[in-house]
Amino acid sequence: MTDQTRRMLQRLLIAVVFSIAFAYIEAAVVVYLRAIFHEGGFTFPLQVFDATAQGKRLLLTEVGREAATLVLIFTAAWLFGSILQERLAYFLLIFAVWDIFYYVWLKVLLDWPATFMDWDVLFLIPMIWASPVLYPVLVSIAMFAFATAILYRCAHGRPLTVTRLDWLGWSASLLVIVVSFCLGGTHVTEPNYAEYFYWPLFAVGFALGIAFCVKSLLAPARAFRRQDVDRTTSV
Repeated sequence: MTDQTRRMLQRLLIAVVFSIAFAYIEAAVVVYLRAIFHEGGFTFPLQVFDATAQGKRLLLTEVGREAATLVLIFTAAWLFGSILQERLAYFLLIFAVWDIFYYVWLKVLLDWPATFMDWDVLFLIPMIWASPVLYPVLVSIAMFAFATAILYRCAHGRPLTVTRLDWLGWSASLLVIVVSFCLGGTHVTEPNYAEYFYWPLFAVGFALGIAFCVKSLLAPARAFRRQDVDRTTSV
């Protein structure tokens, strides 16, 4: 194992430990929220959210917490990385591990989800996202794999050559996946809620994202420039 690989793995391990701990914090908050709002159990279709003043304040607080979570992940990624491409990779990696272990911790704390096809509310910004647990986990696994590949290449002076077409492809993929989640989220209080998550639409967005990840990884690496990297020799 080269010194570059060893340093990359050490830093990656620290990022993973951070993400797992952060996921526990997220899961613990959800345990409290479910005790407050779902005394009879967290099941779909969801009950209409409490429209009282207190309920609205708590909903706004939850939206703020989600925004703060993204800020924390971005901040950690910025500190872990040395160049922009590394920082973006660490954002993907931290988000992926955090998301996966969020469900791991909920399984430990609440014995939920029972299966990967159990539905969950994924996000509230700018509207409700919802789907079976399987689908965000698939996205997170892909993000982790892609981020790890980027970090390995950056550690060895071979960052990706990213084109405008790549950015366009990833943006389209993200848009399609988010739309599929939002379509599911807009009907979570209806008895036929499951009919509104269109998994073929998700599959199109997911496949598009994977295709552009593979394309960028197979493209020739751009020329290494020393000024691109300001790496320390220890973690």
